[in-house]
Amino acid sequence: MMNAFNPYSHRFERVVMAVILVNSIVIFLAASGYKWPWLLTLDILCSLFFIVEMALKMRHDGVLGYWRRGWNVLDGTLVLLSVPSIIFFFLPLTDLSFLLILRLLRAFRFFRVMHFFPGAEQIGRNFRKALRESMSLFAGYVIIILVFAILSTSLFGHVAPQYFGTPWESIYSVFRLCTIEGWYDIPDSVSAAYGSWGVLGVRLYFVLLLILGGVIGLSLINSVFVDAMVSDNNDEVLQRIKELEEKIDKLLEKDKE
Repeated sequence: MMNAFNPYSHRFERVVMAVILVNSIVIFLAASGYKWPWLLTLDILCSLFFIVEMALKMRHDGVLGYWRRGWNVLDGTLVLLSVPSIIFFFLPLTDLSFLLILRLLRAFRFFRVMHFFPGAEQIGRNFRKALRESMSLFAGYVIIILVFAILSTSLFGHVAPQYFGTPWESIYSVFRLCTIEGWYDIPDSVSAAYGSWGVLGVRLYFVLLLILGGVIGLSLINSVFVDAMVSDNNDEVLQRIKELEEKIDKLLEKDKE
């Protein structure tokens, strides 16, 4: 009796990977302006293959089981986004302006290749852990940006409206400063409207902003995020090591007795 087909087998995954690469090349050529008729046909065939792949996995896992798998959520969503482009291909339509959006959505198929990376599941777990651990720092950083944006609008909105005319513009300008982008041209544009003492005060203000938001703020967020990303999530291993140490301590105590 033949074994049931497994759509998650390594052999079939290699076929899926090959189709993804072919489809990526097709999308790249189409976006580059090439109008070869077979490009669209090949793109439709790749889309139909992904639909068949999705159906096979749903048959294997069940509909609910399919959507419970983390990577299937990404794959299935991208497949569903490609369905309209297939349907409209066979319909006699005159207004095709909306197809530009569908072409843009096709580009997201590139992300399907992510779960073929070595250790992709581990990377995904570490990424979620990094988001959780850095969320409080990120919230505090956003508050710092908002406070400096409001202060900058009040202080410099009348002299540099292109940077601080409104709180929304100030948020973008403050963020640029915190990322060391425009850290000298923005302060110079503002200080040009002040006298010698005013220039000193403006420069001190922006130095403080750069230190708090750029040097300290971003460094803290990056350090916490990267530390969580590179961790091995080895809590279970550490627990086993602890249990082994306790057993060794008990054996040593018995030997002493």
